[in-house]
Amino acid sequence: MSRKSTVLSAPEVRMEGMGSIPHENGVFFRVWAPHAKKVFVTGDFNKWSKTKHPMTHEANGYWALNIPDASISNQYKYILHTDAGVLFRNDPYAKEVTNSAGNSIVVDPHFDWTDQDFQMPAWNELVIYELHIGTFNVTEDGRPGTFESTRQRLGYLKALGINALEIMPASEFPGGFSWGYDLSHPFAIESDYGGIRGFKELVNTAHELGIAVILDVVYNHFGPADLDLWQFDGWSENGAGGIYFYQDWRAETPWGHTRPDYGRPEVRQYLRDNSLMWLEEYHIDGLRTDALLFVRNVHGKNLPDADLPDGWSLMKWINEEVAKRYPWKIMIAEDLQNNEWITKKGEEGGEGFNTQWDPAFTFNVRDVLKVPEDEHRDMDKIKNAITHHFNGDPLQRVIYTESHDDVANGKTRVPEEIAPDDSQGWFAKKRSVLGAVMVFTCAGIPMIFQGQEFVEDGWFDAKNPLDWSKFSTFKGIACLYRDCIRLRRNLDGLTKGLSGQHTRIIHVNNEEKVIAYHRWHEGGPKDSVIVVLNFANKEHKDYVIGMPEEGVWKVRFNSDWKGYDESFSDTPALETETFESKKDDQEYSAAIHIGPYNALILSRD
Repeated sequence: MSRKSTVLSAPEVRMEGMGSIPHENGVFFRVWAPHAKKVFVTGDFNKWSKTKHPMTHEANGYWALNIPDASISNQYKYILHTDAGVLFRNDPYAKEVTNSAGNSIVVDPHFDWTDQDFQMPAWNELVIYELHIGTFNVTEDGRPGTFESTRQRLGYLKALGINALEIMPASEFPGGFSWGYDLSHPFAIESDYGGIRGFKELVNTAHELGIAVILDVVYNHFGPADLDLWQFDGWSENGAGGIYFYQDWRAETPWGHTRPDYGRPEVRQYLRDNSLMWLEEYHIDGLRTDALLFVRNVHGKNLPDADLPDGWSLMKWINEEVAKRYPWKIMIAEDLQNNEWITKKGEEGGEGFNTQWDPAFTFNVRDVLKVPEDEHRDMDKIKNAITHHFNGDPLQRVIYTESHDDVANGKTRVPEEIAPDDSQGWFAKKRSVLGAVMVFTCAGIPMIFQGQEFVEDGWFDAKNPLDWSKFSTFKGIACLYRDCIRLRRNLDGLTKGLSGQHTRIIHVNNEEKVIAYHRWHEGGPKDSVIVVLNFANKEHKDYVIGMPEEGVWKVRFNSDWKGYDESFSDTPALETETFESKKDDQEYSAAIHIGPYNALILSRD
């Protein structure tokens, strides 16, 4: 004889207890459907009966029921009786679904985490690797990538020196191929990637290897396909999306009329709960909020009459919650408007993100690298890329030359942008390396995109996996990236300044296209670093630049080394000693040998 369904008493029901919650006495279900007249739970536990398990109506449109016969792995749905008819809906808080158009699943919250000793790297030591699960590493039988196939490559990333992954959205999306930004079920893990257990195993293994995991989240729109949230309980105005969405012009986005209603308390709670879920239940170390401009403005154009104050206050609230609970976890914004208020502290009127993607770096560097003729390279753009920051804090920017957005949608990889007909030739390799060295040596949080380290070309597409054969072909370039990352993280104790806050440009030669800058934490031996970049196809012997400190400066990195590529020149550059001679407003000078399109990194013992 089956046990009767029960409704938990008020003290047992927590406001944040939404969705399906398994416990020792069955599964507790809770859903928000303010316009429903009746709500039932149907699923494996009642042979998909349409009437056996009616839910009890609580205050403010919430419905709840405990079902003793329900258990982990059961599939289920809600049946809503509404003015629009009888509606079968997936759980908005479902953490796993059979597929984007399938059923919700009661998931097991238990997982044997073994990452208790993991500590988030200091933000000034982070080196981020952005990847897309479906294309980063295909499975052994050639199918699209999964959490498990990505997990198998973590050793490679560890050897490269990466200490943070940024994973493009992992929430359930329609079909098997997607960038992930068209999520249909915001709380559910993508089933084709391996579901909830596969994701936790990936995070757990990354942590065991000392690698943090940052996840992309999408709050500027949902769907639009396979979206059960659309007119969820039958109610809507103007034919719009119902309780989860704006009902007027504010719903409009470039991806459909599916912008969440940031002003409705229940929707704000929904998005806040989503952020905290990733950080708490999945041990995620930070979130990167996609297209934030479309959360705070309808048209994404900074037009005051289209501002969304509720979107601004929502993200400010989420950031404040994260800062209060997990101050070591990093909140990253993609706003791309050079808006310092995004990363200004909340108490100062800002939105409270810790850092943001910096378009001033990306666009300036790429613009200079792709110019065919050396004489037309604008060194002022390089200067601006080096010195740009927000609110006086260089760590408030993430710097990169490639991201999923910058190598798709009509744009391509840096090597191909440099030499469209010879994307893996000498010019493409030499100049793209200059951009990479800037990423690892400028102040900010460095990020590279999957495959960048082995000269992947073309453009990013969800159906085209990384060509790992290029790693064998360009193993030397991957070694170059590894060496730069090693210096950036000061793993040899000789280049602490690269993770410091301070930058000063000490030399700019617009005619010869040479620039040099000083990076330091406190200064002095094993701290101060000089980076010299030659953006022209011309060699310089005994090139004199001013130096900030006296002594012998040793070359820790030379991008022209043949060990990185047989086509490189192997320009000799070992060490140089300063002499008293005022140049570049410095008391000392040094003569340096610089190769064509060459990057040098120097420090003192």
